[in-house]
This record gives sequence, C-alpha cells and structure tokens, in this order.
Amino acid sequence: MHTTLELEQILYIILTGVTAHTGLGFNRAILFLVNTQERCLEPQMAIGPESGEEAQQIWDYIVSAEQNIDDLIEEGKISENVESSALLKSLKDLKIPLTTDENNLLANAYHIGAPMHLKKNKIKEYANDLLFKAFPTTEIVIMPLKAKDKVVGLIVADNLFTQKEITEHDLRIFMMLANQAGLAIENSQLYEKIKQQSHMDALTEVWNHGYFQKQLRQEIELSQKTNSPVGLILVDIDDFKKLNDTYGHQEGDHVLKEVARILKESSREIDYVCRYGGEEFSLILPGTTKEQAVTIAQRIRERIAGETFVLKEAPQHVSVTVSIGVTNFPEDARSKEELITKADKAMYTAKFSGKNQVVTFPI
Repeated sequence: MHTTLELEQILYIILTGVTAHTGLGFNRAILFLVNTQERCLEPQMAIGPESGEEAQQIWDYIVSAEQNIDDLIEEGKISENVESSALLKSLKDLKIPLTTDENNLLANAYHIGAPMHLKKNKIKEYANDLLFKAFPTTEIVIMPLKAKDKVVGLIVADNLFTQKEITEHDLRIFMMLANQAGLAIENSQLYEKIKQQSHMDALTEVWNHGYFQKQLRQEIELSQKTNSPVGLILVDIDDFKKLNDTYGHQEGDHVLKEVARILKESSREIDYVCRYGGEEFSLILPGTTKEQAVTIAQRIRERIAGETFVLKEAPQHVSVTVSIGVTNFPEDARSKEELITKADKAMYTAKFSGKNQVVTFPI
C-alpha cells in the first residue's frame, strides 16, 4: 500500500488484500470513500464474483496458476475486470448520505467509527437499507478506514458464496489491514490535492495555462481514438487594460475572479475552464460539436454582459463584455497548435470587429 501514491492503485491493493485467498479471503468487498463536499459515502471500487459459478471459475484459475497475493496485485494493475465489474456497476450510483438515521447502516458505521459485524438476524432489521437493496447478503463486516482518528472510508465485505463464518480472528486481522489502509488513502488524497493545486491558477482558481496545454493534448489524442469531437473556446475580456488603468489592478483582479466564476457556472462538469493568460480564458469541451460549443459560448457571453460588477473604486456598477472565438477538432484543425491558433484568430476577429460577440472558425 505504501509503495504508491496513486489512489486507484492503493484501493486495488487494499481490496485484493481483503479478497485474496492468501490475504483475508473474503468473497466480495466494496470500498466506499467519504465525499466531504456532498457529505456522503460513495463506492469507489469493488472486487467479487456475481455468482457461485463465477466464484468457482476464479478459484480454479488461481489454484491452477498457483498465484499468491503479490501475483494477483501485479496481474491486476487496476485491470479492466475490476473497472468493469458487475458488482461495482450495480453500486456505482449508490450515494449514502452521512445523516444520523438509525436505518442508515453505513452512515452509522461512519459515525461510530468502529467495526460492525452483522449476522442474518440483524441484517433482517435493515431490510429497507440502501446498502442491502443493492448488495443482498447473509453476513457482513463493515470496517472503517481511519487516518488520525478521522474516518476516510469504509470497506464492506462478506462470504456470500462460500458461506464461511466470519470469526473474531478475521476481524482482528481485518482491523490491522484497515489501520494501514486508512493512512495510505489519506496520504494519496493529500498528494492528489497538492498535485491539483499545482495545476490551478492562484488568482482565479481555474486550471492554469500549463494544465490547459496538457489536457487539450490528451483530449485530442482521445478524440483521434474515439472519433469524438473536441470544442475549444477562447474568451478575452473587452477593454480590460482601460478598466485596470481607470480603477486599478486590484479591481481588475476582482473582475478576473468574477469572470472565472461565471465561466465555471456556465460550463458543464465535463468541461475544463482555464486561465489562458492575462485577461484571456480558455474552455476545453470534450465530446462537443461546433454547434454545441457556439451555444455554450453564446450563453457565456450573454451571462457576462448581463452581470453587474461591483467595484470599490467605481462610483457605479461596471459592465463587462467579452469577445469569444470558437473552433473544433477535427473539423477545423489537425493538431493542438493549429486548433489554438485558429481559435485565437476567431477571438481576435470578434474583438476587432465590434467586441461582445462570438466568432467561429472559419471566419
């Protein structure tokens, strides 16, 4: 677990340890992580067969291949089998709110912060629980994953197919694994947070120029493999130098932050809002046609034009407009550089032919 900081690999190692025959040997295991923003538990990864027949096939393969836990981890490397597992698919939309409700088993386990071992009779008391509707079982262990006394996630495990009884010894070993797992997960999350911050623009809290270049290259490479379009929008704040000269750079920074906020609110979850440089922003729109990109660009332009910006140094509210250029890969360009150049040309055409408008390439 401590050989990597990549969260997905850590989760796979943890669940392999829980389910491998040379590990804890549970039939099935699901790992939930805490989503602090939405105050809920979300399933991140699951390992386990769908049926007794599949369980037997897996066991026969492991025995014939004489695999130990290291072999299983090495072979997995977040294998397609795990990512596309039917067990995870059946649970992927399951969000468990962290409310203190006596009928919310996982939330109770989170708040208690101690292992829970439920047998058949106790499980019947939770017949309407969200977990058991998606994950029917006859005996279950819920193990909290802690880091510095804070619960960062839960593992749910059972022996549905072998019906092997879960013993006190199993629970003690499971707790030892969970203590290490919680620390490994926290270290990974801190690493991811620092990595993300290094890609953010400090002033506007959108992605920075370096991340824009990297992500656009990746989206174009994906587009070439999947034949899916990529939209690119470049946004320039009109008369920004005049605004800075009139009201000062601090007020200019305030406008930049407000425009960035509007761009994030006006885009979709799959889009990437970036600071391109100075008073310019860029939006990468995966899987988006030119027509769809123009619709998004017009929505952004209208929203900014309709906003009133309150500046401390201004005697009255200030209006701001933007000029926008739109291009599309592969319709307008064959490379990342060509796509940016054409979006830039479209944006400057919008700027020098009246401002407060959207121009698409070809011009």
